[in-house]
Amino acid sequence: MAYESVDKLQNVLADSVFHYAKDKKKAAGRALGTIVEIITFYLLKSWDSTKHISIERGLAEYGNSEITHNVEYSLHPVIRETILSLQKSDKSLTANSILKELENSNFDLKGFIKTSNLLVNKDLILRNACTIANSDNSFLLCNLTGLKSTEYLITVCEQDSKPFAIFECKRVGVEEGVKKGPQTIEKAKQGAYVARSASSLQKIRTENGELYGIIYKSDNTFDIKPYYEFIQEIIFSNNAELLRKFILTIGVVSNHGNWFTSDNQNKELKVLAQSYDWLLFLTDKGLSEFIENLILKPAPKYKPIRDSFISSYSEGKKKNQFTKVQINLQADRLLTDFFIENNAEIEKWFNIISPMRKKLTTLKEELVELQNKNWLEILK
Repeated sequence: MAYESVDKLQNVLADSVFHYAKDKKKAAGRALGTIVEIITFYLLKSWDSTKHISIERGLAEYGNSEITHNVEYSLHPVIRETILSLQKSDKSLTANSILKELENSNFDLKGFIKTSNLLVNKDLILRNACTIANSDNSFLLCNLTGLKSTEYLITVCEQDSKPFAIFECKRVGVEEGVKKGPQTIEKAKQGAYVARSASSLQKIRTENGELYGIIYKSDNTFDIKPYYEFIQEIIFSNNAELLRKFILTIGVVSNHGNWFTSDNQNKELKVLAQSYDWLLFLTDKGLSEFIENLILKPAPKYKPIRDSFISSYSEGKKKNQFTKVQINLQADRLLTDFFIENNAEIEKWFNIISPMRKKLTTLKEELVELQNKNWLEILK
């Protein structure tokens, strides 16, 4: 690794990019948090999950729908989808124009209320997982899936409002000279609460610490089994009673003096490891390689990624174009290609904290299995 720690890397970012800020290291730390989210998003895209992704959508607690929590990414069943080809112009590509094209293709829009979102604005800033309309139980999202000289290729999907998986990113920095960030444990507890309240599969422990899962069915009966054995049964079954309100929960954490490492866990990391079904640890090596290769010292072909980052965080910036929600169109194309071309190496950036002795390939298999379920039959 070019830098002995992410802390040293943060100092480099602070001096080279955020030199104008009152607290330049804190500003660099916030940017690192955004980068963790971006790495997670493009990893999911490289796993062919694009059409299932929603960003920052409210997640209702299981059995308590009055309380919702925004999560970074939720993966939803796709009810139907279609591909559109729209001509490029010097104007923004709006939800309204996409919906008109859908109407012309006889795509039923009854019950949907359109949004005011822009998929691509006139400055060529892309909105990822762009919601163009909402209904009571579903929503229409579009993703830019192809780019030609004169046209955009857009995939429009109707997603069911109930996700089958969620991803959350957690990263906390510390101020200079302080051993522990004051909000570290609170952020860990917040993440743990959401992870434990999302799914119909709930965790209980025996007196000697064994972990079991309990799931209630529509007739008010319940099943109870060893937790990780039960998860496997649910994911690889076609039992609607087990699947209809089940949500696989995945956390992604990175280190900055608080989380320690995957082998040397502190209290906060242990709290998260026992709450999420999967907890992925983004290593210092992974974060450093992303920042060095794509932001600090990019090859010429990746310079638009650096330019997008610098434009978003420079003094007097006008608009952010390097977040999980909004990103420069050219940077998005390059990041998508980078993660696909280097997927095997990028997956090595992550350590698995829980479940113990599991591999990332197993998580990918579980997500593929959930994506390919006959959700129309399960959710009817």
